[in-house]
Amino acid sequence: MENRKKILFLVTQSEFGGAQRFIYRLITGLDSDKYEISVAAGPEGNDADGLLFSLQNQGFGLVSLKFLKRRINPFIDFLGTIEIYKAIKKQKPDIIFLCSTKAGFLGSIAASLIPKHYSLTPKIIYRIGGWTFNDPWPKWKKNLYVWLEKRTAGFKDIIINNAESDRLQAIKMGIKPKKEIITIHNGLDVGKLEFLEKDKARKRIEGILKLNQNSKFKIQNFIIGTVANFYPPKGLQYLIEAANLLKGENIQFVLIGEGQERKNLENLIKNRGLGNVLLAGGISDSFKYLRAFDAFILPSLKEGFPWTILEAMAAGVPIIATKVGAIPEIIENKKNGILIEPGNSQAIADAIKELLNDKALSEKLAQNGKKTVIEKFNLQKMIASYEELFKK
Repeated sequence: MENRKKILFLVTQSEFGGAQRFIYRLITGLDSDKYEISVAAGPEGNDADGLLFSLQNQGFGLVSLKFLKRRINPFIDFLGTIEIYKAIKKQKPDIIFLCSTKAGFLGSIAASLIPKHYSLTPKIIYRIGGWTFNDPWPKWKKNLYVWLEKRTAGFKDIIINNAESDRLQAIKMGIKPKKEIITIHNGLDVGKLEFLEKDKARKRIEGILKLNQNSKFKIQNFIIGTVANFYPPKGLQYLIEAANLLKGENIQFVLIGEGQERKNLENLIKNRGLGNVLLAGGISDSFKYLRAFDAFILPSLKEGFPWTILEAMAAGVPIIATKVGAIPEIIENKKNGILIEPGNSQAIADAIKELLNDKALSEKLAQNGKKTVIEKFNLQKMIASYEELFKK
């Protein structure tokens, strides 16, 4: 126990998204006899549904950082860098594991400030679940993030992408860490995912929607569902526009999640007169409800390696998803899911109609999707890849 390797994980916010799910699944799968784990996160999303709260009483060191926030603010970011620096000196980790863009910038700068004569010389690992400069930002903002990634790459020993396409893009753009840039795909332990059966999942969602919508809502149709933070890169407006194109069909749409785009999505639903599109809000352990859906859609404009795709495949739900990030590395079109171009509402509508009208295709995609997760994207394979990295 005395020779355990100390690892400090740093993530921008505690609100559960891809980076937080990754941290939770990785560290709860690591051998506590080999590793002493601490997790530091900013204040956003640090509530009963957040990462830090979920890790309480599990033997991990938890650090809440007051000044680490998503939005760029030079003064706050300066304070955040100093705060991270102090946390590093206090924790004295062997490895600093940076997750998410902002944590990657500030964390690597803070680590570079450690004096060379100081006894602490941690390895800096940066794991990025999709480059921020691929988000639908204005050109100046994209260029800023490219510059920041290039500028801070030299402070990092290893950069990990969870999509091979992102790794190749980084190499092409000249993002160079000290040692290497690699790809490690995400993985799930399917056996530990306790999905509600279809009828029970539908009844639970029905109850949540009745409460949230203050209505006599009743699920009774073919249901298209998604689970996503309501952020611009998720492309949820295109799913709502697809619902508008399918007004004449007997279909309901359920969007599980929360975020800054909620008001815009509500206005779009209202303006299109779409009573069959419902925002369920954030739901804890939302993966449990996936079998309520007849199809799962992820209409993202940008992704890394989305956990929700793996979870929906593991639940035996057919997938429709855009050709972004690692999704084409997971899904083979018409074999274990349907791939479509991003930002195309008509393509979403056409894919939904195809599954609605072809039950045999739907069943084939569902069966092959579950098989793909079990054989190619399992959690132990992912953990083993990271443990090999920690040994170097």
